[in-house]
Amino acid sequence: MNHNSRQTANTSQVLSVILGGGQGSRLFPLTKDRAKPAVPLAGKYRLVDIPISNCINSGFRRIYVLTQFNSASLHGHISRTYKFDHFSGGFVEILAAQQTFNNTSWYEGTADAVRKNLVHFLDHDFEYLVILSGDQLYRMDLQAMVQQHMATGAEITVATKPVPRSECHALGIMQMDPDLRITSFTEKPKDPALLDPLKIPDEVRQQLGVRMEGEAFLASMGIYVFSRQVICDLLDNPHSDFGKHIIPQAIKTRRVCSFVYDGYWEDIGTIRSFFEANLDLVSELPRFNFFDMSAPIFSRPRYLPGSKINGAQIDHAVISDGCIINRATIKSTIIGLRTLVGSGTLLNRVIVIGSDYYESQDSVERNLQEGNPRIGIGENCSIENAIIDKNTRIGNNVTISPAGKAENLDHKNYFIRDGIVIIPKDAIIPDGTVI
Repeated sequence: MNHNSRQTANTSQVLSVILGGGQGSRLFPLTKDRAKPAVPLAGKYRLVDIPISNCINSGFRRIYVLTQFNSASLHGHISRTYKFDHFSGGFVEILAAQQTFNNTSWYEGTADAVRKNLVHFLDHDFEYLVILSGDQLYRMDLQAMVQQHMATGAEITVATKPVPRSECHALGIMQMDPDLRITSFTEKPKDPALLDPLKIPDEVRQQLGVRMEGEAFLASMGIYVFSRQVICDLLDNPHSDFGKHIIPQAIKTRRVCSFVYDGYWEDIGTIRSFFEANLDLVSELPRFNFFDMSAPIFSRPRYLPGSKINGAQIDHAVISDGCIINRATIKSTIIGLRTLVGSGTLLNRVIVIGSDYYESQDSVERNLQEGNPRIGIGENCSIENAIIDKNTRIGNNVTISPAGKAENLDHKNYFIRDGIVIIPKDAIIPDGTVI
């Protein structure tokens, strides 16, 4: 089918809404001082850059981000990153949950967040509302999803992904007929007997070209397209959540279709999934490719110098801009912006989120007098299976490892979640500390 003949949803027909998620308690302590979409990713990005980039690359330039917790760093990032010119009519705007005279409640779920801002959205001229999640890592042509929505005459289209049986218990599982229409929806099925009839039939697998070996089931990705009038009708009730309430009920009365996506998609909802998704980026063929310039992932231009490596041994690492790495050994590690690493230090399977600024010489000397190390990682340290949050001061001869400790633990200087040590933002770890 050539480009000219296919129905294209132009920018003026589509409004995009990115749901920033709740408190992000499963990502604590990374979400202690920041909203979930502002959690850093891959050394120089933030989670919210992924859905915003997917929108921009799909030609959708009117984007709202809904958030409610700790949204200051998210506001700062978005306002400094996404500036469209006056003539394109594009914008990326944050709508934070706010208490007003007639409404004192926070967003109570995904549908509730959209409902509370619906009046605002309806001021815009659009035919289709695209709803995305703020904490997923994937690259998707949303234009293709909206085109399928138009072509199938759907009222709602749900993006779905083939998954193996082992992942079904944590996801919403769909059944669809050969016309792509969704016929049933089961939220997080635990009973194996419930799953058997939900398998994707062989003829549908062939039709979709599903590449997965073995049994496959269709899981909801939490990405939706709604026709304008339909979203108004479906939110005219007190239900708070799309996945739990709105979609399952709509399937009975509305034309709900499935858009099947068979690429890499990772929900970064827990410390373990955050850690694994980041570490996958240092493998030789990462499952998510930040180097694909046909659909780049955008972030803030920071004008930092290139990183300086002084005799370090580096094996499978991502080194972001503006770092100075002395004679250290770095393996399977992501080094975030403006990171300083001292000589003799070993980093193995570590995500270093980086620093917001370079420390001045005055600050370094003042901190030394107070007995604090400088910002960065000192000399002769050994750190493994850890996440080092921003602006931390790690002294010399420090050892950090989860080995032999509880899976989950809270300490004043560090946390352990899912067997990974997390050094929180702005922490001070003195010389010689063993964690």
